[in-house]
Amino acid sequence: MLSRHALRIFHPKITRSIQTRSQARSGIPPPLKGLKVLDLTRVLAGPSCTMLLADLGADVIKVEEVTRGDDTRSWTPPQAMPLASQPDDATHLPPESAYFLAVNRNKRSITVNFKSPEGLDIMHKLVKQSDVLVENYISGKLATMGLGWEDCHGLNDQLIYASITGYGQTGPFRKAAGYDVCIAAETGLMHITGEQDRPPSKVGVASTDVATGLYAHGAIMASLLSRQQTGKGVWIDVNLFETQIAGLVNIASNYLIDGQEASRHGTAHPSIVPYQVFRTGNGFLMIGAGNDKQFRIFCEVVLEQPRLSEDPRFSNNTSRVKNRQELVKIIEDVLTTNETEFWVKRFDGLGIPHGPINNISQTFEHPQAKARGVVVEVDHPRCGPIKLVGPPVSYNGKKMDVRRPPPYLGQHTAEVLSELGYTSEEIKDLRAKKVV
Repeated sequence: MLSRHALRIFHPKITRSIQTRSQARSGIPPPLKGLKVLDLTRVLAGPSCTMLLADLGADVIKVEEVTRGDDTRSWTPPQAMPLASQPDDATHLPPESAYFLAVNRNKRSITVNFKSPEGLDIMHKLVKQSDVLVENYISGKLATMGLGWEDCHGLNDQLIYASITGYGQTGPFRKAAGYDVCIAAETGLMHITGEQDRPPSKVGVASTDVATGLYAHGAIMASLLSRQQTGKGVWIDVNLFETQIAGLVNIASNYLIDGQEASRHGTAHPSIVPYQVFRTGNGFLMIGAGNDKQFRIFCEVVLEQPRLSEDPRFSNNTSRVKNRQELVKIIEDVLTTNETEFWVKRFDGLGIPHGPINNISQTFEHPQAKARGVVVEVDHPRCGPIKLVGPPVSYNGKKMDVRRPPPYLGQHTAEVLSELGYTSEEIKDLRAKKVV
């Protein structure tokens, strides 16, 4: 048998093929392993950002308030109930909030009162050892506490300092608190969300927070690359307000280019018909016939009404948009004659975008969700086995591991302080003073 070395010499294409298949099964090493992230964030935008960094191998130390911790720890129910065998230092804690568990995997938790001099000293020691600090306090707040950008940069000039706020570090609203639903209202998202003849509606999940976390994560990765080139740290200013305006994408462009004001269309598309949710005999079905070819196939095969695509009112997209109401009624009259499952089978192999409106249970039972392994089970130190949504990205065919379950409050305080050089007696004293 030829060795790999021989294959490399005589058959480079075969060698690349073998290496590619091997890599596809092996994933990649955690790219941020060895980097330390100081996480001073709460709720969703910040924690989702730092969780992504933790997924990639960073040592994320989540710093929490001593008695209550992250706000979302108290957002119950739903919750995971502790076992009788939970650790002794956690018996006084409330059940683990499902909300908190969603965005804090792979992190360590410490509690520090950094309003006290001793607590601030702990934080400064952590800053000196960290590669990244992420915070989501109101603009300027941490600077009054000795943990602003200038303070931390003075301690560690290579630190990446990411500030996540509602409105940014400058401008008349810089001191205002930022809440996802309020930002969605101010930036036009609620104006375009909901049915045309109904009041504005919020999106079913805090999408502005999630998007801001993603932008912050990307900015941190870019800043780490910048530091490799310059040797210097970066102050990142990312906020919900600008994130959501950027998230308006084509709606924003319609206004800027042509002065076109947007309106609510429910699930429908303002420029494409049919492209919306339709009623069926037992539920709802999303259909997106985005071009004339797809519409013709939809009429011929799904609806079994071939003449519909030849009707001058519906023969091209411009005409269909003009005669939207008539066409929607015709389609829905047909679809309500049978159940969703029947129509889904009709779409098989046609190449027309479609999908049933699944509830959450149906989403996790979806065969694609099972095939892709979207759910991971981890052993929580207080609650035993719990299920979480895992990392959604694969690298060479393998996802990053969930190395740690979401931590209980202060789970790693003694561990981290020991790494900073504190003795067990000093840690005991700090606990007695409620510094940690």
